[in-house]
Amino acid sequence: MAGDGAAGARVALVTGASRGAGRGIARGFGELGYTVYVTGRSTVSGSAKGWAKGWDGSVLPGTVQETADEVTAAGGTGNAVLCDHGDDAQVASLFERIARDHGRLDVLVNNATFIHHQLIEKRPFWEKELAAVGILDVGLRSAYVASWHAARMMVAQGSGIIAFGSSFGGSCYMHGPAYGAQKAGLDKFAHDMAHDLHGTGVIAVSVWMGPLVTERSLIARQTNPEQYEGFLETAENPEFTAHIIDAIDRAPDREALSGQTLIGAEIARTLGVTDRGHERPSYRAMLGSPRPKNPAAVY
Repeated sequence: MAGDGAAGARVALVTGASRGAGRGIARGFGELGYTVYVTGRSTVSGSAKGWAKGWDGSVLPGTVQETADEVTAAGGTGNAVLCDHGDDAQVASLFERIARDHGRLDVLVNNATFIHHQLIEKRPFWEKELAAVGILDVGLRSAYVASWHAARMMVAQGSGIIAFGSSFGGSCYMHGPAYGAQKAGLDKFAHDMAHDLHGTGVIAVSVWMGPLVTERSLIARQTNPEQYEGFLETAENPEFTAHIIDAIDRAPDREALSGQTLIGAEIARTLGVTDRGHERPSYRAMLGSPRPKNPAAVY
């Protein structure tokens, strides 16, 4: 569905990139000249059934091919791959394709997540549909599966970064227990995978993103203006997260960063990364802090 990319370009995979955070993160890697594989289920806007609907029921724009085209337009090489991350066989085929095309993978960004249409409704979890638990399948389990495949490639080549797109919901109450468990689980994946990856040249990190400018967040501002209007005034462009992940992987102390849950806005300041020339605020004081690395290990 696209070309193989420029010789020598770094190769990234961003899962769940038809729209939202994934689409912007993929564009961000394109701006840095990466060859970027983007996955999703949408071939036409709204084709991914309930996944492609806004909070108001409107059809959200975005397809994997459109994202790949935007990556290329931004300066990289986009490769669109239709992939349901709830299907392990499709995920295995995805990594086989990357291995055939390039023989390497430098960056995996686990972003694919099931977003239930009641996610931001202010009601207890038992009054929402049971289907909201799907975020633990495509969102948590699927991230483990993709990371398993990526680690096998990256350890063999002796380099790479496995990144998880997480949020302050891993610590505070945010959108209910299913969402919170998924984010906390991603943070723990980074922590424990880093332990296993130590000394291989591969690192794992979880990045807490701030409020993002996405299709859904713009609809959320209209649906719940009192809750989202203020946040979006200083919201991050999702391309910012790609630039942060690239900077982490190039940092001289990358091994020390491995296993950490990092607040994107904070590590960006440390590494000299800005969001279109702007520093973004950290919400640590309002929403809480990541758990520190724990050196204890039990086998």
